[in-house]
Amino acid sequence: MLLVLPALVPVVAVVGAALVSAALLSLGLAPLVGEPRLSLDAYRDAAGDLGTGIGLSLGIAATATLVATVVGLCLALAATAAVRRSRLLGALAALTIPIPHLVGAAAMGLLLADAGFLSRLLGVDPSSWPPLVGGPLWLAVVAEYAWKESAFVALVVAGVLSSRAASYGETAALLGAGRWARLRHVTLPLAAPALGGTAAVSFVYTLGSYEVAALLGRAHPEPLPVLAYRLFTSIDLAARPQAAAVALTTAGLALVVVLLSLRALRRLAAEQ
Repeated sequence: MLLVLPALVPVVAVVGAALVSAALLSLGLAPLVGEPRLSLDAYRDAAGDLGTGIGLSLGIAATATLVATVVGLCLALAATAAVRRSRLLGALAALTIPIPHLVGAAAMGLLLADAGFLSRLLGVDPSSWPPLVGGPLWLAVVAEYAWKESAFVALVVAGVLSSRAASYGETAALLGAGRWARLRHVTLPLAAPALGGTAAVSFVYTLGSYEVAALLGRAHPEPLPVLAYRLFTSIDLAARPQAAAVALTTAGLALVVVLLSLRALRRLAAEQ
């Protein structure tokens, strides 16, 4: 624990100061104009967009995390298989990790837009191409997050399986377990803690990420990070408390997800 403190203390100080500042601003205790006065007006004024943003952000984060978890698990299983092609597939998947999300969003837009590379490759007229970018289902946003986060999931899960699954799998095979029985009773239980942890990290990151939704999403409705940024950069200084309220709501949702994930992981560890 002491070895972590030099890195932990500055992070806690910076994040704590930012949260306290946002809380004071959203409650009217540190206004940019006027006298300090305890008030929930910022939350009331942002209530309409805030409710829509919460549902939209949770939907995008949940869908992208689910797809990333399934794809990442499949990549991890392929990377740890005793096949040279599978290992090559895992190595190629890991190459996506250093790519920034901003670059990934731009590439996904060029790929999935109505006049993008994929529509030209398939020979589909732009007018007949489904609205993947800026469409009502936020498909391009989900695809970008799932693509990037699946590599992260695969890297962590493959690291766990490569060090533990082989010996347990061989033991189960000697006891007469088939391939699917080993997958169900050996591989998946070993991968579950890493899979749950990476899914929680991916969900929280997607929930608070701004750039992908801003580039590939619709103008309205807005996810929470996009809404907070728009309000904060507005020329109307009275919108700053609303931006702080949206940001605090996002942080609160992320904290709830982290606490629930930690509880579930502890229960899973106790069962194992």
